[in-house]
This record gives sequence, C-alpha cells and structure tokens, in this order.
Amino acid sequence: MLDAINNFFGFSKTDFAELVKNGATIVDVRSKGEYAGGHIKGSVNIPVDQLENNLGKLKDKSKTIITCCASGMRSASAKTILQKNGFTDVHNGGGWASLNQKI
Repeated sequence: MLDAINNFFGFSKTDFAELVKNGATIVDVRSKGEYAGGHIKGSVNIPVDQLENNLGKLKDKSKTIITCCASGMRSASAKTILQKNGFTDVHNGGGWASLNQKI
C-alpha cells in the first residue's frame, strides 16, 4: 500500500542525482516569493498555477523533468499536468530542500 502511494506521488527510488547528471531540468513549481526565499541552483521557476500557460519554456517534451515544490503536493500536480500535455519523462522530486540533498 505504501509503495502504491509513494509511486502515485512520484516518491519512488529514483536516482535524482543521476537524472540531473544526465541533463534533467528541475522545475520548481512554488510561487515566485517562495522561490526567491531559496531554491535549487539552476532550477526553473514556473508556479504550478501558471504551468499550463508556460509549457513553451520547456521546449523538448522528451527531456527529463524533475518537479519540486515545498512538500511534494504541488509537484505531484505539476507532474500530472506535464504528462497530460505530452511530456514523457517526468519525475516528482518532492520538496525542494530534500531534493537538493539528493542531488
């Protein structure tokens, strides 16, 4: 049961460091103010409520994308939005601070 929940939210045993090493884009979906308070170096900030209107900023739909936010809830929503719009390799990285420690 816990594995199913973790997989739903994207908290699988993904090697995020390897994904980043291979060129993954980290999309931080928190608000601009939250992002300004701290973020992963090199990440792109597109708030989740603006994601569908800014998909053009993520040009290659086959490129690996890791979503993150404060806790993992908004990044799970962002993962779904991206997949619904044809992005094929999307991972929920959960909270940005935790993800930052994994990469």
